[in-house]
Amino acid sequence: MARSTPEIPNASMADIAFLLLTFFLMTTTVASDKGLLLFLPPPPEALPPDDVEIQERNLFKIQINSSDKLLVEGNPWSEDNRELTDQIRSFILNNGQDPTSSDNPQKAIVSLKADRGTSHKMFVSILDAVQAAYHEIYAERAGVTVKDWREISSDPDNSQKPEWRQLYDKGRGVNPDGSVEIPMALSIAEPSKIGG
Repeated sequence: MARSTPEIPNASMADIAFLLLTFFLMTTTVASDKGLLLFLPPPPEALPPDDVEIQERNLFKIQINSSDKLLVEGNPWSEDNRELTDQIRSFILNNGQDPTSSDNPQKAIVSLKADRGTSHKMFVSILDAVQAAYHEIYAERAGVTVKDWREISSDPDNSQKPEWRQLYDKGRGVNPDGSVEIPMALSIAEPSKIGG
């Protein structure tokens, strides 16, 4: 006489799996990475015509090659990022004093270009140095520390603290018509081929 093996009932296994899946989907939170906080330009139809001429003196050019070496204004750069931030700041706030530098902060543009072989770390560190120059200018104009300015500018709509709106507008120099006295004019060019 053959002995039968007992079977485990599995009719409700699909129901249990479905309930567990539903439970974990509803209770799990997914951390969202912020990435780089850059504001995108307006749509093409809102941009001025392409025939706007930019004078050479209003461009501050930074180039990073595939070996992470810098050219700043056409000259090899071996200084630290603090020196670069100071030089950019002087360029922005020149107001036509030095005939080889920007006419005024509204016309000053910082141009950043990299090779495809540039390391992510180097690109971000130079981008941070450029943004630091603007943050220092804005913080000084608003009468706050740079750390406070970064917190204020992280919420440009000022939905967290409405009193920040006045400091934000003061720092950037927002006029009643909505124009900005010192816009963060940063041009990031499409990377070129290595060595190109």
